[in-house]
Amino acid sequence: MTDFLLELRSEEIPARMQAGARAELEKLFRAQLSAAGLEAGDLTIWSTPRRLALIARDLPEATAAVREELKGPPADSPQPAIDGFLRKAQITFNACEVRDVKGRPTLFAVIDKPGRATAEVLAEAIPAIVRAFAWPKSMRWGKESASSESLRWVRPLSGIVAIFGEDLVPCEVSGIPAGFATRGHRFHCPGEITIGSASDYAEKLRACHVIVDHEERQSIIRDGAAKAAADAGLTLVEDEGLVIENAGLTEWPVPLLGRFDEAFLEVPPEVIQLTARVNQKYFVVNGKDGKLANGFVCTANIDAHDGGAEIVAGNRKVLAARLSDARFFWEQDQKKALAQHAEKLANITFHEKLGTVADKVERVAKLAEWLASEGIVPNCDPALARQAAELAKADLVTEMVGEFPELQGLMGGYYARAEGLPDAVADAIRDHYKPVGQGDDVPTAPVTVAVALADKLDSLFQFFAIDEKPTGSRDPFALRRAALGVILLIERSGSRAPLWTILSQWQNDIVEPAQTGRVIEAVLDFFADRLKVQQREAGVRHDLIDAVFALGGEDDLVRLLARVKALQAFMATEDGTNLLAGYKRAANILKQAGEVSGTTAAKPSTDADAALLAALDAAEPAASAAVAEERFTDAMAALASLRAPIDAFFDGVMVNDPDEAVRAYRLGLLARFTGAVHGVADFSKIEG
Repeated sequence: MTDFLLELRSEEIPARMQAGARAELEKLFRAQLSAAGLEAGDLTIWSTPRRLALIARDLPEATAAVREELKGPPADSPQPAIDGFLRKAQITFNACEVRDVKGRPTLFAVIDKPGRATAEVLAEAIPAIVRAFAWPKSMRWGKESASSESLRWVRPLSGIVAIFGEDLVPCEVSGIPAGFATRGHRFHCPGEITIGSASDYAEKLRACHVIVDHEERQSIIRDGAAKAAADAGLTLVEDEGLVIENAGLTEWPVPLLGRFDEAFLEVPPEVIQLTARVNQKYFVVNGKDGKLANGFVCTANIDAHDGGAEIVAGNRKVLAARLSDARFFWEQDQKKALAQHAEKLANITFHEKLGTVADKVERVAKLAEWLASEGIVPNCDPALARQAAELAKADLVTEMVGEFPELQGLMGGYYARAEGLPDAVADAIRDHYKPVGQGDDVPTAPVTVAVALADKLDSLFQFFAIDEKPTGSRDPFALRRAALGVILLIERSGSRAPLWTILSQWQNDIVEPAQTGRVIEAVLDFFADRLKVQQREAGVRHDLIDAVFALGGEDDLVRLLARVKALQAFMATEDGTNLLAGYKRAANILKQAGEVSGTTAAKPSTDADAALLAALDAAEPAASAAVAEERFTDAMAALASLRAPIDAFFDGVMVNDPDEAVRAYRLGLLARFTGAVHGVADFSKIEG
């Protein structure tokens, strides 16, 4: 068994593309070997900014010999049929075997294919892999680039190393021959390195200042950055994405701590971190007080003779220039009040059919105020809700958000606080986009909840009104996220939000008044779908969700979710399991019997009849009252009281009694029983 090494060397591969490139290389290599009858077992795949490397261990020296059998036509078939089979099998008639198939002599071709040398297979596979490689973006280069048939690669391909055991795998791709030579670090060791085999590849590169294992480089950066900060009495702000990105930018990473002017700390910490991260790929650090300190960690790609002092000085200058820009934006934006910034929203189109951002702001402000004044969001000041909504989008036209769009909302909160606006207003401006996903923080402050709900509900209704609904994987306006946000806000805050009533508040020029109900129904159906998804992800059985949703007529999410949770708890008990069995038996009998009135005016003829009637007389009003008062656990308990009587009923009587009156009476009891259960949940949707 022999190891194989493949290195594809090029100009710098963007860091964001390297993980995908490793996966693509593995996929293509396995496919090529599988097509040749080889199993690619243990693969090691590495990447640096300048190379992709693959090591396949324990490959056989050759593929196994293969014997193939092809069944042909009967031996007495017309000659053209026989000739066609012989051409397909590429053998002569005399080389065929004749076997009996169902009493008829039939031709068979037995073809022995000898094994192929693995090196030969690899020599064909390498060019195929390179030409089939899928990059998110690729380029052609050199004189050959004039042809559409020329090689495409992420950056110009400059070298190929292909060694099977200690032997070269001879192949060529677009004029680039495979060889034993690669190159080390661009500055420390720019010359050629001769690789002997897969076993010495990584260590020879390490000796030339290249750590080819991307995970090892990540560990060096992760641990080195934390140590550099700790040595200065600081704490690194962890950022795994930045670790991976810096590992993709360096072949010999050296984390270095630098300092910037403390005066820049007057800028919000999120701005400093984003400036350092996005523009310079630097980590930031916190001081002993847990607040952002005037330090950063950069990742050099070189060992410096002075301990990195010159590198740090250069990076400090670049960061200072970036932070100066950020401070300028911070100061300029505060020269106007948020209300003045908000005036510019009239110049920004929200959607061609839905007007400007200012139009959206006015709709959201009205709804937020209404949600507060109606008590739908409890303990919320209507005036503060309107004020926060009117200013929530104002930071979209600020210089800072223009530079860093991901800071929208956050900067508005900072500007509102600096302006002296109430904390509740500033917090609502900051957090009204939340939650932006299942794992995001969910606001609970009343003013924030009112503005966040109004913003998301407005987007849902307006886009549904112009028929811009999500379809398949397409959701350009993030309406699925908005619906999930509404669900989480209502669930966490406990707001009693009857969605039909809320959605009825809009007067949309796009929708005729007669069509408003249609749009609301579509939005509510969409909410139901998203709620099912959200509850399934939270571990709730899909059939229990369906059992509650099937009741219909419920647009209060708090009530609906409480009913689902109570049903889930009930179905986990023995009473729930047995009651379900009784329900399904009753439902099947009623289905076979056809239409049943559900009346039980006649007198019971047995003790089992009487016991079930008494239990129904007690359970029906108890369950109904509990549901009305939202005591869903008590409603389930009322259903549980029917378990023993229904079991005894089925054990003690024959429902389809020969006496028509008795049969009708007992079917009526079963109809009442299923009706009582349906008052809490549709048990026909529950599996079991």
